[in-house]
Amino acid sequence: MSGDAWWQPERFALKRAHLETRGRILAAIRRFFAERGFVEAETPVLQVSPGLEPHLHAFATTLIEPDEGPRPRFLHTSPEFAMKKLLVAGVPHLFQLAHCFRNAERSRTHHPEFTLLEWYRAGASYRDLMAECEALLRAVLDAAGARSFAWQGRTADPGGGWTYLSVAEAFQRFCGIDLLATAPDPEAPSLSLLADAARPLGIAQHPGDAWEDLFFRVFLERIEPHLGVGVPAILCDYPVSMAALARPKPDDPRLAERFELYVCGLELANAFGELTDAAVQRRRFLADQAKKRRCYGEAYPIDEDFLAALAHGMPESAGIALGVDRLVMLATGAASIEDVLWAPVA
Repeated sequence: MSGDAWWQPERFALKRAHLETRGRILAAIRRFFAERGFVEAETPVLQVSPGLEPHLHAFATTLIEPDEGPRPRFLHTSPEFAMKKLLVAGVPHLFQLAHCFRNAERSRTHHPEFTLLEWYRAGASYRDLMAECEALLRAVLDAAGARSFAWQGRTADPGGGWTYLSVAEAFQRFCGIDLLATAPDPEAPSLSLLADAARPLGIAQHPGDAWEDLFFRVFLERIEPHLGVGVPAILCDYPVSMAALARPKPDDPRLAERFELYVCGLELANAFGELTDAAVQRRRFLADQAKKRRCYGEAYPIDEDFLAALAHGMPESAGIALGVDRLVMLATGAASIEDVLWAPVA
């Protein structure tokens, strides 16, 4: 019904102030990176592989070139692969404000088309990115003209001392679980050991669960709501079995150089000390493909050009993806992600 359409002037007026703040935040982000010597990149949305994370669902399409047959392509879920190729090409500090696409995702905090801020630094560690997150969030809040971030009755002041804790520390603090003890083989954690540890919390193993499924059930129920309340939180050093594209920690190979940023109980960013070993990355991709086939009966192709770039020599680096729409939500106190989008996907 047109009376419920987002473009009705009376309805659109309700979020106009949020959109004006969004514009100031985007300008502040660009200024933040320009002052630090970053270049703004633009990479194609159409990719051979949309990303291999097993639980992400991509939009598929077909590329038709003149005088050539059709070729399958996907709308990227992140510009990560292309931006890392630019690191190999010799661009040492780059950022991008990218429209990204993930299917089967729509809620107050998810939208099928959304904006990711990604930035990469050659010669940097994931600890360097933590410091940049602190500075960036303060700059964003200044641009928004707000004193703190807010969502669902929670607030977080980025001007205060941030909370830093490891994943293992979080499981111990909020659940009394020794997480690393459930992974005597770090590459293949024990579901039965984690199930035994979670049972006293009233969190049960479900049929078909893997260790990671039970991990997230405990995490989402007992840990995530506490993160980033009062001040933002950095949750770091994930088990190496959850490394994705992160490298193992040199001083503790059970863990990966990965962190997530939380504000008001909401995940805002995911960062890696980047894995540069093409052979290890291929093994991880193959494992992700196998898991996706088991879970969903399909798998996305591997970007062989990305692996070739890694093999050619990607510099030691760190990278991060931050959800811009969620950031604007938190800075404006908006209740839903659609309140900070100019127009929703219909």
